[in-house]
Amino acid sequence: MKKNIYWDLFLVFFKIGTFTIGGGYAMVPLIKEALVDKKKWLTDNEFVDSLAIAQSAPGILAVNTAIITGQKIAGPLGTIAGTLGAVLPSFLMILALATCLSEVRNSKIFISFFNGIKPVTVALIFISVIKMGKSAKINLKTVFLPLIVGLVVAYTFISPIVVIILTMIIGNIYFKKKDESKGGKK
Repeated sequence: MKKNIYWDLFLVFFKIGTFTIGGGYAMVPLIKEALVDKKKWLTDNEFVDSLAIAQSAPGILAVNTAIITGQKIAGPLGTIAGTLGAVLPSFLMILALATCLSEVRNSKIFISFFNGIKPVTVALIFISVIKMGKSAKINLKTVFLPLIVGLVVAYTFISPIVVIILTMIIGNIYFKKKDESKGGKK
């Protein structure tokens, strides 16, 4: 059984890496479908939590997710299997592309292909935001802080790191007061 789980982890992330164009957030719907809906390795809540950790850690989202999932499902060897599956498709594609890029760089088909991919990538990101919003039980109150943070980062020169730290403090205060008002921890 353990042998199969490593191969399974490798294949799941290899398929995700192979068939997702746009990387990062464009992969989220496919990762969720594979890990939550099909394999049932994670619940919706575990997926959202894992995604939050994967996003906050430095590195590639798919690789970070593969590490977290691999560790949860099969321990250290699971992290290796998932990571290899996530990294290998990109490595092989870049290697192949690098060998023929100079020949196709100005090709109309090549340029059209990448121009066509852009709106698809935006749509995939939008879909993942909507789906995660539903499972995270987002409402008007919980949208307010991220909206303010987005505006501050976009239109001021305040470092995103400072904004993240301040947001953590504000969120902690907000949820502590929310718990106290419900009769929770004081």
